[in-house]
Amino acid sequence: MSRDESALPRIDRVLRGIDPDALPPVPSGGWIRAVRQALGMNARQLAQRVGVRVSTLLGAEKNEVSGAISMTQLRRVAAALDCELHYVLVPRESLVTRVDRRAEELATAGIASVAHSMSDDAQNRGEDFWEAAVADLKAQLLRGRRSSLWD
Repeated sequence: MSRDESALPRIDRVLRGIDPDALPPVPSGGWIRAVRQALGMNARQLAQRVGVRVSTLLGAEKNEVSGAISMTQLRRVAAALDCELHYVLVPRESLVTRVDRRAEELATAGIASVAHSMSDDAQNRGEDFWEAAVADLKAQLLRGRRSSLWD
C-alpha cells in the first residue's frame, strides 16, 4: 500500500469528524478585530504586541475580512492575542466517496466513447456487459496512480 493509499482513509476519517455546522461563523469584522475588542485591546496595543505599525495591523484586519491575509501574518497576530490558529479544509463529501465517484465518472466516459465508436453488433451486447465494463475500468483506475484521476 502506497503512502497515498493509506493517507486517503486516514485523512478522510479525521475530516469526517468535523461538523461544518458546529464551526462558528466568522464575525463580520473578522476574528482579529472580534478577539481584540473582546479583550478590550485597542489597535495600537495589539500592533505593539505584534511588532508592527497600527496601519499594518488595521490592514491585517481588513485583509482578514477580504480573505487576502497571509497565513504567516494571521499566525503572528493570533500569537500576539494569545490564541491558536486552526486551519482546515472541510470536504463537502467523504474523500473516499469523491475518489470513487471520480473513477466512476472517468470509467463511464471512457466506456461510452468506446461504445459510440463500435459497430451496431458490438453495441447490442446489453446493459449488463456495459455495466461490467465500467466496473472493470473503474477498478483499474482505482488500482492505478490516484493522480491520474484528476488529469
